[in-house]
Amino acid sequence: MDTALKALAEPRRREILKLVWTAELPAAEIAAAFSDVTRSAISQHLGILREAALVIERREGVRRMYRANTEEMKRVRNFLEEYWLDSLDRLRDVAETAEREKGNTNG
Repeated sequence: MDTALKALAEPRRREILKLVWTAELPAAEIAAAFSDVTRSAISQHLGILREAALVIERREGVRRMYRANTEEMKRVRNFLEEYWLDSLDRLRDVAETAEREKGNTNG
């Protein structure tokens, strides 16, 4: 999970995921969407996303095709939702404890 979260921390990688979320695209077309970044840099980003299992690479002749790995993204989403809910539960517990302690000192 750490590898996926680290990969998602970079804004360009998130943009790449948006591009390949609904359609499989060749690396060249992905790179063309980023006029301010070299193809080599996009290739490196794709490699990191692939290593994190966030994209799936398929070879088609000499082209490399990429699409989002929606199953892995669901796992990341579930992890983040659970993490968020656990944090909210802890915050609620702290607030309730503070409220009880406040009531005990006023009573």
